[in-house]
Amino acid sequence: MTVLSTVRLQREPFDVAAESAKLTRGRSDIGALVTFTGICRGAEGGEPIAALTLEHYPGMAEAEIERHVADAIERWPLLGVTVIHRYGRLTPGGDIVLVITASSHREAAFAAAEFLMDYLKTRAPFWKQVETAGQKAWVDARAQDDAAAGRWASKPGQAAE
Repeated sequence: MTVLSTVRLQREPFDVAAESAKLTRGRSDIGALVTFTGICRGAEGGEPIAALTLEHYPGMAEAEIERHVADAIERWPLLGVTVIHRYGRLTPGGDIVLVITASSHREAAFAAAEFLMDYLKTRAPFWKQVETAGQKAWVDARAQDDAAAGRWASKPGQAAE
């Protein structure tokens, strides 16, 4: 059966239940559905956050995410993938990103969801600005996120390079 995949970048909120239902509707071959929702925190390191602003290159960002979705589909026996990433100004409590992976079994669905989130955190063409009390600052890459993404350097069954 064909793998259903969706990649969308949007300003407006998404509905996790509706997106999950779209991916599984009429499918009896799906035995595992993993959903991850990234949410805007209200504080970082004890300092209150007023908002996050996410920017991207339209067209390029979607193409890059689609490329990594295709990589996940090649790595694991997936039956469906949805990636929705919001952009614009987001306030604490607002959803930022949704990753849904579907497979016959949980191991592939969990691994693919982690792989996609590690990619989105480290290499997706987004820029994040944090707004605190009267101050705005662009967020730099974090070594711990790069280390997490490094575990995917090789495909399952291959030695790391």
